[in-house]
Amino acid sequence: MARWLRPLVGALLLLEGAAALSFLHHRYEELVQALFRVQSQCPYVTRIYSIGRSVEGRHLYVLEFSDYPGIHEPLEPEFKYVGNMHGNEVLGRELLLQLSEFLCEEYRRGNERITRLIHDTRIHIMPSMNPDGYEVAAKQGPDSNGYLTGRNNANGVDLNRNFPDLNTLMYYSREISGPNHHIPLPDNWKSQVEPETLAVIQWISSYNFVLSANLHGGAVVANYPYDKSQDQRFRSHRRTVNTPTPDDKLFQKLAKTYSYAHSWMHRGWNCGDYFADGITNGASWYSLSKGMQDFNYLYTNCFEITLELSCNKFPPEEDLERQWMANREALVAFIEEVHQGIKGMVSDENNNGIAGAVISVQGISHDITSGDMGDYFRLLLPGTYTVTASAEGYQPLTVTTTVGPAAPSLVHFQLKQEVARKPAERKASGTRMNNKALQKKVVPRATRRGTQK
Repeated sequence: MARWLRPLVGALLLLEGAAALSFLHHRYEELVQALFRVQSQCPYVTRIYSIGRSVEGRHLYVLEFSDYPGIHEPLEPEFKYVGNMHGNEVLGRELLLQLSEFLCEEYRRGNERITRLIHDTRIHIMPSMNPDGYEVAAKQGPDSNGYLTGRNNANGVDLNRNFPDLNTLMYYSREISGPNHHIPLPDNWKSQVEPETLAVIQWISSYNFVLSANLHGGAVVANYPYDKSQDQRFRSHRRTVNTPTPDDKLFQKLAKTYSYAHSWMHRGWNCGDYFADGITNGASWYSLSKGMQDFNYLYTNCFEITLELSCNKFPPEEDLERQWMANREALVAFIEEVHQGIKGMVSDENNNGIAGAVISVQGISHDITSGDMGDYFRLLLPGTYTVTASAEGYQPLTVTTTVGPAAPSLVHFQLKQEVARKPAERKASGTRMNNKALQKKVVPRATRRGTQK
């Protein structure tokens, strides 16, 4: 099917019986009410939970959609949307509330596409990561809101510059042929991050997320990793150096899925900028350190992109319906992208799942790991791949598989225990690096001493 035709077909599937929604800006109390209203309307496929609190004590609520809320089903991928990371970039917040109402209403109406999506995917929606900043911005309102008013959290910190800097560790590791995945956190990382950032890190460490997007404003483009270029010497100037990940082609495809399903993002010319196909490598646009999307890719199994959705960071209410219609199909189509590549179980000879098994794809130097139940999910473009599963204490197993353009290929691995060897002969396995040794080589002594405060 032609690329331009897919968004049209998907949109037609959603048009039938589309729910009548209210298009308003929601303050914190109203946001909470909206989430609980959706949960009460669809109690059997939703759950609300909080991952923590903001500086000023507001809950960071998540609304989950699943046919078994609160339960991870083996071989069912986990997906997340995060909005309002910058408090004054509010369109994502409202779109995620609209999406929540839409998913619930269409599920109740028996929409086959939405029903299948909820049954086959565990979807987590966080409308606001920065509720404190939003309240500051909302007091100004759309008409008089400053470009930076409410952007940061209550401590004045930009949350998208507040995650541990794993890029620096990764770039050093790459020079010595080390891994660029599941990089360990610095020993003192908790003292370096804000409450909202801490909550998100603990959240993504607790769920085996496969795909994600965080929603921003101020431009119209789908932005993909890496956000930080390796050359950061000129910190006072924006760096524009294309810095691809090992999964660059896949990330481009994910970004294009959103941009071409969006009403105008794919056209390229928006907000005075031009981005071919409506997408950009983050560092090619400008280099950003300690961002959330790179952190997801380098620390977890999750592939995340950043969606810039509006020229106006705080659009007036009369523009919200138009923006929802422009983004509705794209929001749904992007969730569906979690169902591609390969997935399966990694188990021992007694069919017990093996957690933390490493899944390596020949030719792509970025590994993922199996979850607590032994299931894994590896996003891949269509093609033929040589894939290896390995785990400490087991013999690695390699298979060749072909990935199609539709549903993911099911590839299971049953590993045999390795023959016992002397400890001195046993090679270390796994993807995690020696944290202290790596930091010692990357971070100057004076800096390390200073960060221990």
